[in-house]
Order: sequence, then structure tokens, then C-alpha cells
Amino acid sequence: MEKGYLSLVLHAHLPFVRHPEHPEFMEEDWLFEAIGETYLPLIGMMDRLVTEGVPFALTMSLTPPLCEMLADPLLMERYDRRLRKLVELAAKEIERTRGHEDFNRLAYFYHGRLSEELRLFEEVCGRSLLGAFRRLQERGVLEIITCGATHGFLPLMQVNDRAVRAQIRAAAANYRKHFGRGPRGIWLPECGYYPGVEKFLHDEGIQFFLVETHGILNASTRPKYGVFAPLLTPEGVAAFGRDVESSRQVWSAEEGYPGDPDYRDFYRDIGFDLDHEYIAPYIHPDGIRTHTGIKYHRITAKGSDHKEPYRRDWAMEKAARHASNFLFNRQRQVEHLLGILDGRKPMVVAPYDAELFGHWWYEGPEFLDFFIRKAAYDQNTVRLVTPMQYLEENPVCQKATPGLSSWGAGGYNEFWLDGTNAWVYRHLHQAADRMCELVDRFPQSDGLLKRALNQAARELLLAQSSDWAFIMRTGTTVGYAVKRTREHVLRFTRLYEQILGNRIDEGFLKECEWLDTAFQEIDYHFWAA
Repeated sequence: MEKGYLSLVLHAHLPFVRHPEHPEFMEEDWLFEAIGETYLPLIGMMDRLVTEGVPFALTMSLTPPLCEMLADPLLMERYDRRLRKLVELAAKEIERTRGHEDFNRLAYFYHGRLSEELRLFEEVCGRSLLGAFRRLQERGVLEIITCGATHGFLPLMQVNDRAVRAQIRAAAANYRKHFGRGPRGIWLPECGYYPGVEKFLHDEGIQFFLVETHGILNASTRPKYGVFAPLLTPEGVAAFGRDVESSRQVWSAEEGYPGDPDYRDFYRDIGFDLDHEYIAPYIHPDGIRTHTGIKYHRITAKGSDHKEPYRRDWAMEKAARHASNFLFNRQRQVEHLLGILDGRKPMVVAPYDAELFGHWWYEGPEFLDFFIRKAAYDQNTVRLVTPMQYLEENPVCQKATPGLSSWGAGGYNEFWLDGTNAWVYRHLHQAADRMCELVDRFPQSDGLLKRALNQAARELLLAQSSDWAFIMRTGTTVGYAVKRTREHVLRFTRLYEQILGNRIDEGFLKECEWLDTAFQEIDYHFWAA
């Protein structure tokens, strides 16, 4: 007998990185790696399940910056070129590794895998991953939800309500452009929630959002069912809380499945291991070593530099066992919860970064495939649903307002506001105020003025991306994050001054439009009062 629900939610997001001024740009690899190791494998997995008639329901956010990159002809051409080079490299690896049985077996595997990826990209998707995702949504097996327009961290933007509203308006407009209807759900950027933001969601027809565990537990009214049923906010938008137990089993570095010694090691890549002369045509043209995705070692043992050869058959066996264990634990979890929730079927929400599945955890898509099949045919205790399906079946929910919260270290705002990144906010707040000033002064426009106002809006959105503050805090590619923030604020400021001074430099405007092409549907009136 069905005793509860499980909702798997994958958050697919990358910042908008597109550099037409360079023939190759290293940070564009963030997108290319995610396409090859996460997005295409997930599309292939879902296509197989649909073809074979396996019932399932998944939820996936595709953020507006990611959608814009996946729809960009220049980036898709660059990805196609990169993928073809990797197929060529894998063929060379078959010859190079003939004296090493384990590595040679893997070289054949990678050549087949990359060739199939190329076929999937070219023939099945027609170079349009968004088209493939949209077809899966139209088949009723995937619910695509949106996010803030550029993943702006909303709790730190609330000093200007119009700036927050614009992030939501622009996101909804972008979703309609790509998917032909409005979004029904949203992944708040960084799961950052503050009381009151739901009014902007309601205005765009959004019916649910996800929130961190303590956002539900610290709600204005004690949640009767904990995080195992959504809360209905005063605006009528439902808030679903993250389940800690199911998340820990996949996310945790200590307890999670991805750390198993039989899984592929992420860090040992031939882009770093092989002679530079041999690998040079397949890494950055400046000679900077980068990941190729061809990796011959398994994790082996934590804390040890020694790595044994990767065994694909062992990894697949382990993925199947972990899928069985995950299902077993969800069954026991909902059985236990049903007994203490006054007979209300518990809703277990398990949200993850999509890039965990395939990119960071190479076997992640196969784990999902095994799990979905087992959930469909090996039990009837837990049913996979989307949050929207749950609301349609359970329209009566407790009314309350969640508490201020986010995911990430600390669980509130401090990761996006500390000594490494606090300097950005005075510039972002001033730019947002100035954008509102422009809208108020120019309620009507056309021609060059309208182009400049829309480009100013575009630059502001790109500057507000939470990714730049996140990168500054983590200490990774800090120089790039600082550069991007400064460039977008500078372009916005120059446009602002030119618009007010009635001296728009069309040459400068054209350069901005060429460099920052995202959101062609942008309307500066999104910032209107």
C-alpha cells in the first residue's frame, strides 16, 4: 500500500559565461563539462525510461542563465567542436593504452561513451538540449521549474522590492520564451528565502518554491507535519522543505554514496597526468591543463594518493546496490512517518545540485536510473511525484510563513555577505536604485533609447548573479568573479549616465549588446513600480 511520496528535485544552474571576443575561453568549460557529464546523460536516461514505458516523475530547475547558454548558437558550436576533439582523443587513447589492459578497456569505454554523447547531441537533441527537456515536460515525466533571473540572492536584495520583483519577472518571461508557458514552481536562488518574497512569486503565477529545512521548522506557526508537508504562505504559494536524511545519503562527504572507493575518482584526469606535448591539442591553447573527462582511476581509499584502476562493472554494481539502499531507506522512512503524522502521507523532498549527478559523481545518472526502475517495479510504498502533483492531490495545507533561511554554510546569508564579498552590495544597490530611476523618468521609449534602457537592465541582472559573491567566498576563480562584477556595473553606469545626459554612444551600446546577449526578451519595465 502506498504510504508516502518522494520528490527528487535537481537544480541545474551555471552563471552566464559567453566570450565571443575570444576563440576559446576557459570558464566556458564549466558549461561544456556540465552538458557532457550531466545534462546529456540525464536526457538520455529519461528518454530511455520513456521509451521503455517506465513510470516516473522528476523535477528539475533550469535557470535562466543556463537556458540562455543552452540556446546560444555560438556556445553550442563550441561545445560540438570540443566534443568531437574528445572523441578523437579517446580514439588515440585506445592506441596509447594497448599495453595496459585495464586502461585500454576504459579507453574503449570512453570512446563509445563520447561517440554516443555526440549522437545524442546531434541527432536526438538536434543541438537543442532545451528542446529535449521541453519534450520530456510535455510527456508529463519532468516538471521544469525556474529560478531568479540571474540567481540573484534575494534576501540581500530586499532593500529594493522592485529589484527583487524584476528578478522574478525576468525569470518568468525567460521561462515562457523557452518552454511556451509560465513556470509553476521556482528554486529560489541558493534556497534564499525571506518573508514577503512570495508576493512576487504569486504575481507571476508561481505556485510553489523550495526552502531549507530550518525555514519550515522556524515558520511563523509550528509546522504540524515538520518538513514532510508543505506550508501555504499568506499569498497562497506553497513552500516545500528539504528532507535532511535523504539529502545526507547523497550529499555527505562522510556518509554519502559518491565517496565509495569503487566509484570513479574526479581529480585524476589525463589532462593533468599525460605529457604536455601529447595532450596539448585537447587542453587550453595557452597550455593551461584542464579536465578532459577521461579518467582511469577509482577513488580507492580516502586520504591516500594511491589510486587503483577504475572498474566500470564494479561501479555499476555498486550504483545498483546504493539505489536499492536508498529506496529501502525511503520506504522505512515513510512507514515510520505515516505512523506519527496522524495518517497524512509524508512528502519527502530531496533536492540536489543537478551537476552532482554525472559531473562530480560520475555514476550519478546510472544511480538515478536504477532507483527509478526499482521504485516503479520493486515496491509500492513510496511514489515519485513532483511538488505540483502533490499539491493537486493534497490541496489542503497548513498556513504559515517560513523563516528567513538559505542553504549552504551557516544556513542564512553569511556565505554571500562576508569580508570577501561584502564590497559588491553597495554597487549593486546603487545600480538597482538607478535602474528604478530610469524607469520612472522614461516610462515610454523607442529606438536607441529603448535599446539602451534594456541593455542597462541586462547589465544589472548579470551583475546581481550570486555566483560572483559565491566564488569570492570560496576562493576559487576569484579574479574572474571580481572582473565580471566590475565590468557589468561599469557598463551599467556608463549607460545610465549616457541615457540621463541624452548622449547615448551607439558604438558602446552595440559592443555591450554583442558581449552580453542574454535575455533578448528583457523589458526595462520589469523594474516599474
